[in-house]
Amino acid sequence: MKIVFATGNPGKLREAAEILGKGFELVTPAQVGITEEIPETGNTIRANSQQKADYIYKKTGLNCFADDTGLELDILGGAPGVETARYAGPQKNPADNIRKLLREITRRMQEASSARALGLSMVHANRKARFRTSVTLILNGEHHYFDGVMEGRIGLSPYGDGGFGYDPVFMPEGYDVTAAQLSEEEKNAISHRGKALRAMAEFLHEQH
Repeated sequence: MKIVFATGNPGKLREAAEILGKGFELVTPAQVGITEEIPETGNTIRANSQQKADYIYKKTGLNCFADDTGLELDILGGAPGVETARYAGPQKNPADNIRKLLREITRRMQEASSARALGLSMVHANRKARFRTSVTLILNGEHHYFDGVMEGRIGLSPYGDGGFGYDPVFMPEGYDVTAAQLSEEEKNAISHRGKALRAMAEFLHEQH
């Protein structure tokens, strides 16, 4: 089956191809003539993934899927969430995003500490976080949704040169290293995106 994956990221394309396995030919939007930036203006990660999949399907009529991911921090009330990729601005610079994230955590913890000193009731400050991925699959014109979550915490400073995005400061649950210090295989085995893609792969194999 030929299926369009709304990504230009070689690592994500390779991961999806390995998870789907034989019988599926993954192609990029550029390979089917979509070279413009695909809009993602939804107010949730699921809305963004659906918007991207809808865009491709309306343009090509081909089976397709898209994903969107958000990082959620308890101490920031679930932020950056849908703004994860552009947290520090529309330039989507990973280093800027990480710097802003660490600043916001520090600021929030200082506020919480000051409030406790004043005797105010505050939610316990911590660095607990999770990555959440939503995948939208359009198969024969019908929408199907698959989700994956990776729990963890935010480290004090960046470590590691692997992965991308917030990986240098995200420490997966059960690990004392960041996602950027894991091998690609180790990360894919536990990642939010990997979980969502494996759920989609299981569904697709049941259809054939």
